[in-house]
Amino acid sequence: MIWSIIVGGIIGFIAGEITKKGSAMGIVANVIAGLLGSSVGQALFGKWGPSLAGMSLIPSILGAVIVIAVVSYFLGKKG
Repeated sequence: MIWSIIVGGIIGFIAGEITKKGSAMGIVANVIAGLLGSSVGQALFGKWGPSLAGMSLIPSILGAVIVIAVVSYFLGKKG
């Protein structure tokens, strides 16, 4: 469980850097984006590439980028 949280945080951090939203997100948001993105990415793209803690890294990072982009779109709207 702890290993999954650590890997989820790393995935969320990488996705945050790709989307340029990493500095605006905190550690908890990185972990949530990484774990949720892992589920989304593996559902959309399958399980391929290297994996850690049961998460395929490349699909997980792609999924986390999608999650961050969607959340940023909806939370970034004003008025």
